Amino acid sequence: MTSTEFGPVRPLDAQGLAATPAGERFVQRLLNRESGASDCSVTLIRTPAGGGSPEGLHRHDFEQVFHLIEGTMKIEVEGEVSEVHAGSIVVFPKGVAHRNWNAGSEPTLHLAIAAPAPPVGETGTYPVRPA
Repeated sequence: MTSTEFGPVRPLDAQGLAATPAGERFVQRLLNRESGASDCSVTLIRTPAGGGSPEGLHRHDFEQVFHLIEGTMKIEVEGEVSEVHAGSIVVFPKGVAHRNWNAGSEPTLHLAIAAPAPPVGETGTYPVRPA
């Protein structure tokens, strides 16, 4: 599908989300350069209990914003750990080491927004080794 085939509404894959077992991570790329965006990307992510950033501690070439829709998430930004509750916005500045994880017993659901969007075929994500 080309970028011109995508309209302004990007529906949630509710069937895919419902079919994915609660113990597995669900990722749906709602908007990115491949689907017509030029300046940002938006991804819906459900993280199971005990799960978190697949990369562990990492940084990005872009600013990243999370909107936590459901659950409670732990985040670490520059060594400082915080607990985030549903309805909160989290800002990870460009180039700053961070990670997130679900320390609770229920899955979390969040939107991850990146600006600017990484180039096609690149993640803009780089693992950080602890000092």
